[in-house]
Amino acid sequence: MTRPIDSTGISFTALYTGAVWQHHGLSEDGLTPPAGHALYTLMTPFEGLSRLVTGGNIRTFLLQRHLIIDQLIHEAIEQRGISQVLEIACGLSPRGIRLRQRYPHLQMLEADLPAMATRKAAYLATHGYLGEHHQVQPIDIFADGGPMALERVIEDQFEAGRPLLVVTEGLTSYFTLDDISQFWRRLARCLAERPGSAYLTETYLKPEGKILGRGLDMLRGALGQMTRAQVSFHFRDGESGARHLAGLGFDDVRAIDPEDFYGRLPIPESRGTPLVRILDARS
Repeated sequence: MTRPIDSTGISFTALYTGAVWQHHGLSEDGLTPPAGHALYTLMTPFEGLSRLVTGGNIRTFLLQRHLIIDQLIHEAIEQRGISQVLEIACGLSPRGIRLRQRYPHLQMLEADLPAMATRKAAYLATHGYLGEHHQVQPIDIFADGGPMALERVIEDQFEAGRPLLVVTEGLTSYFTLDDISQFWRRLARCLAERPGSAYLTETYLKPEGKILGRGLDMLRGALGQMTRAQVSFHFRDGESGARHLAGLGFDDVRAIDPEDFYGRLPIPESRGTPLVRILDARS
């Protein structure tokens, strides 16, 4: 049995991420609580300074990853016939609502740790979004068994004969590479049993520049203290991330640079090389 991994402290940052989405017109009114908007206001001067000095900031990367992942989901549904989506660590993400509005046939499951799953389910139920094709489920990606285990959630909630698209946004950097690789390996096995399935996630690159590198190291330490997690930048480049996922059992893994979507999507541009990459892994 693998050692227990503490994943209970991550939801703090969901408040800020949810506020960023809402302030940029990507979310639903009331989905982010007032504390998230207070954090947004508090962080605004620091975000402005970061963008001035380094050419990018947290908001830039949050918006880049979110809009690109959304575009890749649309392509998977419209071009490859994906009709089942699991968003793990859904937090305050508006994605499930928006996807179901655009694709009424879609089977959408949002999953998170119990406290956040309860909050999300209450919001969706109150606003009439929950139903046969849109559910919320507690999950613990490191559980070895029981109803919250990854394998059990997928087996219980999705049809075995149809491909599944799994999304994790804003999750993987809160664990060491060794720890998150346990989850990736298990997920690869689950998706291998469902040909045509895919996985979308993001990874942040360790920057080469001294100023930006030191700034992100400080940010990593601060986030680690706030979330009680081991915040990590796992790879020097996207290709290293793609090779790592391939070595864990995923097929046809590609690393996507936000620059490839400049001009195609309304995403903020970084000055210099963007530090986030989207990993698209298919089974």
